[in-house]
Formats: sequence, C-alpha cells, structure tokens
Amino acid sequence: MSIQSRKVVALLPMKAHSERVKGKNFRDFSGKPLFRWILDTLLSVDEIDLVVINTDARQILAEHGLVAANKVLIRDRKPDICGDLVSMNRVLADDVANIVADIYLMTHTTNPLLSADTIRGALNAFLQAQTAGKADSLFTVDKIQTRFYRVDGTPVNHDPENLVRTQDLEPWYEENSNLYIFTRDSFAKTNARIGKQPMMYETPRLESIDIDDQYDWDLAVIAARYLSEMSGRNK
Repeated sequence: MSIQSRKVVALLPMKAHSERVKGKNFRDFSGKPLFRWILDTLLSVDEIDLVVINTDARQILAEHGLVAANKVLIRDRKPDICGDLVSMNRVLADDVANIVADIYLMTHTTNPLLSADTIRGALNAFLQAQTAGKADSLFTVDKIQTRFYRVDGTPVNHDPENLVRTQDLEPWYEENSNLYIFTRDSFAKTNARIGKQPMMYETPRLESIDIDDQYDWDLAVIAARYLSEMSGRNK
C-alpha cells in the first residue's frame, strides 16, 4: 500500500504564549513569522492531506494572514488543555479524537528548518515498517557519538583508562522533537505520540535544530542562512 492511498493529517499545535523566547511562534525569523516556515513546508508535501492547528491564538494567526483554508484547519484549544504545564499528549489526544486519519504526523513551529524531503522520507520509512509489522510509530532523532559524564564526573558510556576514538563509541540517539508519526491505534495503546513499537528516524543535524531558547534561535538563523546559500549554489 502506498502513502498516497492513506489519509495523512499533520498536527501542528501552536500557542500564543512562549516562556523563554517571548512570542516566538509569531516573531520574524529570516523574513517571515516562525510558524510559517514549517507550515509552508507541510503544505508543500503532497502526501499530507490536511494540516490541523490546535491553538489558543486564532486572532494572532489572523493578524498574520492565516485563516482556515482547503488544506488548513484551525481548531480552538479547549481551556482545560491550555497552559505551559499541560502535556502535549493531551492536546494531541483532543485532535486524534476529533480528526479522522490513517496516519498522523506531528511537528512543532520550533522546527523551521525541517525539509519536505525529510518529511517524505520519514513517512515512507514508517509506512514500510508498519506494513512489515516492524513499527507502530516513528520519532526523529539525532545520532550522538561523544563521551558523556554524570554530574559527579564519573563516565557514562566510556572508559577513561581505555580511550577509544569518539567515532568508535557506541552511538546514542537523542529524541529531537522534530517529527512524530503514529496512528489512532498506536496512540490509544500509550496515550502518547510514541507507541509500543516505535522506530527511530535520523534527521539531518542542521534541519533538526529545535528552538527552545534564544541561543537556539540565533543558531537556527545562522543555519537558515547557510542552507539558503547552499540551495542557491545547487540550482
């Protein structure tokens, strides 16, 4: 079964308030509001049938020119799932309960550099694994091979007395919060975007920058400029 035969819904939760970078979802990022970067990317992926924005910021979105359209559904976030301390899985549960899809793809406005090619690759990898019975969900990761220490200075994943090259260390994988793919059934089993049988999908490091604080913002601006220059050279 191909991805084109499945109904794919992208979930893009978006809130008005941001604790560490004030108003970041709507702040100008390299020429347009931050939220437009990943939204425009999602809309460019033909395999995605609908983008659902669960938000408490409908008016702010309208002020930035975004209203519901053929491929965009704006859902007003219920008061009981608003706030910085509410688990994202509760927001997703509300969307899953109200929006029917074969496959849900969830990402964040804070992942502006995630590319359409990476999203397509993740969707196809998930479909193949799901069809083979090897996965019920997918989450993206960064591969890390470096030396870790605990707070008391003791080593975690290496022996200081038997030094090996970092590239020869066992790789560790960090959940980078870029992308999650799941189904209604997998969500029901865990009440979470990661199911009982998840697969990991490595994303390009420059694309996987997640804007959590001002340092991340500045780093993402530099990466966006670099990626734009590289894209221009390759044309």
